[in-house]
Amino acid sequence: MSELRKTSAVELVREPDGAGLDGDTPTMRLFSLLELIAAKDQLVTLQSLVEETGLPKPTLHRMLQQLEGAGLLVRQADGRHYGTGDRLRRLAENLLLNATHHGARRAVLKHLVDELGESCNITALSGSEIVYLDRVETPEPLRFYLRPGSRVPIHCSASGKIILSQMSPAQRRKLLAHAPLKQYTPKTVTDLDALEEEFTRIRRDGFALDDEEFLPGLVCVAVLVPSRTGRSNLAVAVQAPVMRLTADKALQALPALQRAAEAIKEVEAEGAADDADSIPS
Repeated sequence: MSELRKTSAVELVREPDGAGLDGDTPTMRLFSLLELIAAKDQLVTLQSLVEETGLPKPTLHRMLQQLEGAGLLVRQADGRHYGTGDRLRRLAENLLLNATHHGARRAVLKHLVDELGESCNITALSGSEIVYLDRVETPEPLRFYLRPGSRVPIHCSASGKIILSQMSPAQRRKLLAHAPLKQYTPKTVTDLDALEEEFTRIRRDGFALDDEEFLPGLVCVAVLVPSRTGRSNLAVAVQAPVMRLTADKALQALPALQRAAEAIKEVEAEGAADDADSIPS
């Protein structure tokens, strides 16, 4: 039999059995829809969600309106496509910034700073920017100070470029076409074709370099934190003034960065397992 669910004081909606969203309550089905949309690397439409879930169009339309009203989704200018909203992105950032395994992740960074002698950070893609999830500063008196939560441009940061390198050319161009490709220094690359050539090199070599492209005098090299589920949204990087870390010398840091990336992958996996174990069955 179909389930009869009361959605307002005057409205009753009959939903089909086997609806394509998990959840025993309206709230959990909303959450399931949000999970479905957040897992995609493209915008969605009402019709595409109807086809994927099998739910009636009026039901899905109402659910999208609720999520949009809460700031969790945002409707694009064409009025048809939906994407994740600022509130949902802030939630994701806060989860990463304040995860219970934050201490273990920070211990990896501290060890990396001890090994390399320079400031190191863990970053993630957020919208069209890179956000610093954690950072440990060098004890050197001359340094560039950036605290956790800081944001840097995606097109001229080592972390941004290494994360972008995993995307298809079409996905990158769509993202970069709407990002302000500002010329921060004389070395900043703002031409999309030139950036595509660099992404080819990054995919081949497995690291990205910021050679004074974001801030004059700052050099940074980044590698991806491997993901067990496919594309990674985490990078680990080292940065320092150019008088201590030239582009050539930055390459010598790659083995230490790659070891740290593997250690952070394990921390993330253990944190996910701990979170799953803490959920009551």
